[in-house]
Amino acid sequence: MGWASFNEDNESRYHNATIIRKREHDAMTSPEKQSPAAGASKLNEFVVPSARPLPVIVLADVSGSMQSDGKIQALNLAVREMIATFQDESDLRAEIHVGVITFGGKSRVHLPFGPARNASWSDLGASGGTPLGEALNLAREMVEDRSVLPSRAYRPTIVLVSDGQPTPPGSEVEPLRELLKSDRGGKAFRMALAIGADADHAVLQAFLANPEARVYQADEATRIRQFFQLVTMSVSARSRSTNPNDTSANLPNGDWDL
Repeated sequence: MGWASFNEDNESRYHNATIIRKREHDAMTSPEKQSPAAGASKLNEFVVPSARPLPVIVLADVSGSMQSDGKIQALNLAVREMIATFQDESDLRAEIHVGVITFGGKSRVHLPFGPARNASWSDLGASGGTPLGEALNLAREMVEDRSVLPSRAYRPTIVLVSDGQPTPPGSEVEPLRELLKSDRGGKAFRMALAIGADADHAVLQAFLANPEARVYQADEATRIRQFFQLVTMSVSARSRSTNPNDTSANLPNGDWDL
């Protein structure tokens, strides 16, 4: 290459580089680039995902036999304390939602399912028989209703507390079968408490659907509170876990004083 050609090539490269730098400068200093609204628009595109619901559903026996030995009072205190603890939990990954279904004389939703932070507890009374089957149907309807529990919700925890035999006998068999074969009911983490000597352990064990799972026993009213402290610890640990769908919490199998 001769000197003239070399010089001409350098001038051409310098000219092209100058044009590129000018275009970059114009782009950086244009009104659109400097507009606060444009910057805010970009900022708004970054949205922190909302916490996914972590459902807790309590099936509470409020039949007439719960009036004796301070059982209904202990149950009210235990559930109230559990909800209060859930209200203090805060995590970007999971938000605890709670609902309470009662069965005594008839079954009904005592506390509609929703975020624990919004829950307001009113004490339960005790009367009537033990229509557990109706309560199981309500629980299945609740967990399977996508308008109540959205598809993004974590696996629910369902807690069953009872001190007696279902009435009429055997009326719980089909509703329990339907709950366990439902999508979310079957995948739920289930816990059960037998209150007193008259509780039907076979029914509670069938609810757990796992021969190795433990039916907790409360021979005294104070143990009801301890059981719900155990439920609270388990759910709170899941809410803070990197995988709230993991239900492999180590629950005590021996003496479970807390």
